[in-house]
Amino acid sequence: MSSKGLKPREIVEKLNQHIIGQLDAKRAVAIALRNRWRRQNVAAELADEISPKNIIMIGPTGVGKTEIARRLAKLDNSPFLKIEASKFTEVGYVGRDVESMIRDLVELSINMVKAEEQESVQAKSKDVAEERILDILLPPRPAEKQVGDMLNDQTMEEQPVTVSSIDTSREKMRRWLKEGKFDEKIIELEVSEPRSGPMIEIFSAAGMEDMGLNLKDMLGNMMPQKKKKRNVKVPEALTILEAEEAQKLIDMEKVTKTAVERVEQSGIIFLDEIDKIVGSDSQHGPDVSREGVQRDLLPIVEGSNVNTRYGMVRTDHILFIAAGAFSGTKPSDLIPELQGRFPIRVELDSLGKEEFIKILTEPNNALVKQYTEMMATEGLKLSFTEDAIAAIAEMATLVNEGTENIGARRLYTIMERLLDDISFDAPDLEKKDIIIDEKYVEEKLNGIIEDQDLSRYIL
Repeated sequence: MSSKGLKPREIVEKLNQHIIGQLDAKRAVAIALRNRWRRQNVAAELADEISPKNIIMIGPTGVGKTEIARRLAKLDNSPFLKIEASKFTEVGYVGRDVESMIRDLVELSINMVKAEEQESVQAKSKDVAEERILDILLPPRPAEKQVGDMLNDQTMEEQPVTVSSIDTSREKMRRWLKEGKFDEKIIELEVSEPRSGPMIEIFSAAGMEDMGLNLKDMLGNMMPQKKKKRNVKVPEALTILEAEEAQKLIDMEKVTKTAVERVEQSGIIFLDEIDKIVGSDSQHGPDVSREGVQRDLLPIVEGSNVNTRYGMVRTDHILFIAAGAFSGTKPSDLIPELQGRFPIRVELDSLGKEEFIKILTEPNNALVKQYTEMMATEGLKLSFTEDAIAAIAEMATLVNEGTENIGARRLYTIMERLLDDISFDAPDLEKKDIIIDEKYVEEKLNGIIEDQDLSRYIL
């Protein structure tokens, strides 16, 4: 569902279905998304001058920073890329080419639009694939053959096929095909192999990362398309031919144009660990590698043209959401030019017992719901009492306080440990109704919680 037209209040309500708390952050991203819609509805010459209101989220790990950005992108059906800023510092000063994140975002957008186009031509490609299967099952000149012989199905009547009865026979076979009477029949299918060029490794300067890909495409297109024969069952053949026909029906020029436009107008990049590229306070001047990455990021966040395999892409209106714990640093330690490009700052709250109880039970994808549904596939009816949920939340809070605070992610480790035996034995259990109460939680976890050294390794 597109968010175009959604009010900020409605956006927050949608985010509330998946994320507990963090109202300030939700309000900030809701306004940013609504501003994008507003910009697209003002006069064209002014719209080009309105910059996105980029956001810095400040808070420890596991409090919902990534989830807020990811859910926002889904609401808007926007191309979304999450990348750790520290990736750009891993190989000395140059690191990974900073512009590569725009190229990655374009690739994601191409795949999104391509999938949408495939869906729109699905009905037509299915019809064409069906005709091709019928051509294989009933060749054009089968006057001397028997339909029954071709079907190799003892339950079907053998009828001589003449030129005058081809249409009738074809419709009868179409009906049988739809009824699944050919599902076990194996047919020979000629399929196209993907083009491939010789393996070439290119060591190039930053900014030319996708040169190797372009060269591979060019060499691949010079090679003749290979075809090979495969023996497959009819349902698999239908799937293969549907994909092949859909590929023919898709206008890749239109896909590329739409995808690039979507990146430029509604792309979202989530820059995680932005605090890791802040220069440390040292006696020897700034950390060149980290400050260098900030300076490389600056033109992209400010707005520039990035060369991709699909042409130039403008970054002026891509929404950047940065996030970091900023435990030893602060946003004001970023270079001033980059700070100015992130005008909105929001601080996310640490999570405690009350939030954990809500996370376990309230969202659409709540952990308790997930485990209950998974065990239901084994025929088990798993239920949690209120005091059990409170005990799990309490233990997650204690472990976070006693060891590293990893926020809501601690609930995953606690739940996995708690349900370890049930998950393993589920297929063989005779007792199908299992109630998890406070006593069960304490028996499974108390010993580990009390042993600090053990809890560091296990929880």
